[in-house]
Amino acid sequence: MRHFGHLPRAVRNGLFQYEPGEFTAQSPGRTLATALGGTLYCPATRTGLAADVAKQARRGVVSMVLCLEDSIGDADVADAEENLVRQFASLASGEAGLPEREVPLLFIRVREPGQITDLVARLGAAVRLLSGFVLPKFTEECGIPFLEALTEAETSAGRRLFAMPVLESPGLLHLEGRAGTLAGIARAVDKYRERVLALRLGVTDFCSAYGLRRTPEMTAYDVQLVASVIGDVVNVLGRADGTGHTVTGPVWEYFRLQERMFKPQLRQSIFTGRAEELRTALIDHDMDGLLREIELDRANGLLGKTCIHPSHVLPVHALSVVSLEEYSDATDILRPERSGGGVVRSAYTNKMNEVKPHRAWAERTLLRAEMFGVAREGVGFVDLLAAGARAADEPAGER
Repeated sequence: MRHFGHLPRAVRNGLFQYEPGEFTAQSPGRTLATALGGTLYCPATRTGLAADVAKQARRGVVSMVLCLEDSIGDADVADAEENLVRQFASLASGEAGLPEREVPLLFIRVREPGQITDLVARLGAAVRLLSGFVLPKFTEECGIPFLEALTEAETSAGRRLFAMPVLESPGLLHLEGRAGTLAGIARAVDKYRERVLALRLGVTDFCSAYGLRRTPEMTAYDVQLVASVIGDVVNVLGRADGTGHTVTGPVWEYFRLQERMFKPQLRQSIFTGRAEELRTALIDHDMDGLLREIELDRANGLLGKTCIHPSHVLPVHALSVVSLEEYSDATDILRPERSGGGVVRSAYTNKMNEVKPHRAWAERTLLRAEMFGVAREGVGFVDLLAAGARAADEPAGER
């Protein structure tokens, strides 16, 4: 797999100074945590789930969560489990028409620890397509049994399985218990560090605890209760000193036309000529708020995003591509001769790069560049969006 690998090679050559690198489900955890991108959630009840996975893979999706929890009714769990087993068998046999090497990273979101070991046993040989499990409402107390079950399932499956805990419990939101809850989560994920791929934020549950719901004009960071939790989660669990984990961005709920109350947030100046039609389409489908939130995610230390609609994935990936200016600054900061520190002027002559304070940023930027590529000079995210949109509507060219 590779990001933007669904684009024809000639198109990629025109977009990227350095193309995104390839990775597989067996790649190192740090690589996969960066590569997750827009992780698409899908209810496990869908009868055409294998075909859906194949379709989305051809459109550039590289990670999916097949959900047995909040997205389906309590009465549907048993049928959904049976459906998952059938759909994995379809993917493993090639019946869905997707080569095994192109199957996205697949995770199952479970409700109870016992589902982990049970499903691994029932999947049989098709378990080779499973990358891991998403663990709901994760705290130290309820999370440890999930992680213990994952360890047992790894042994029985004979393969590596990752966990992606979801941080969404009321104890994390309530101020009086937050520090203790975060400390407990930190202990749990540190104990199982090699198995924890990334931490996911359940912002919808945070809002639910106070009867809140943000509008399409508002990002998660405009809701102060939510923003304070995100800041504290990154503070404790997302540090760049080697103790932290990848924390992914919250879900964006909107994908239909809605009445707009505020001036569109996309700056029209960056959408000129052929891109104006795309700008209009993004605004009409409430995407300008999504784009702003993705930028704020990265500014606040988050990487990747939970997606509930396929149209959200490409914007996440397009805004994850490293600009040539970012790449230039990062490589300059990390030059061996700069190991002693100091301050140097950017090659773009518009900023000063402080070697020691900016080192962690530079390392993260180069890892993102490895997974999402470096855009050519003059290529912006709108060009990447336009190319991706065309590829989704046209037969695949030479890869």
